[in-house]
Amino acid sequence: MQSFVLLIWLTFCAAQDARQRRVANALTMGAGALALGFLLWTGTTWIGAEAGQGGWAFLLALLFTLPGYLMGRMGAGDVKLMTALGLATDGMFILWTFVGAGIASVLWLLLAPRVWLHMSQGLRERLRYLGPDMSKKLPFAPFVLIGTSLAWYWIH
Repeated sequence: MQSFVLLIWLTFCAAQDARQRRVANALTMGAGALALGFLLWTGTTWIGAEAGQGGWAFLLALLFTLPGYLMGRMGAGDVKLMTALGLATDGMFILWTFVGAGIASVLWLLLAPRVWLHMSQGLRERLRYLGPDMSKKLPFAPFVLIGTSLAWYWIH
């Protein structure tokens, strides 16, 4: 059940990021506050890891995202999204999510010029920030969604 809720949350984040190239604070900070509250209340993360693992995952997410933010390659919403995900999961999950997101983004950069031509105009307009001409700064949340899905597959 928790994985389903986590994927729904990430789907909302990914859809908003792909359409607007931003993720609302209500989604990121709200999920982060819920994850932190759950962590403090139960002593475990949302997926059942020990509280210390959630703390390490939070720090790993900061370590992985802050350099991209400081270089202008990631937005603040991406940092908040990953830290909230860290509080809800554990370090190994965050690591595999980043690996999966990296693989997905590289594949998208390679395939987007071909796939984009065959997509309907309406879909291209809705996902305009994922267009091949936007490769300098793609939305990160859609790739986090894919990375999270792959992490569930690899870990479980």
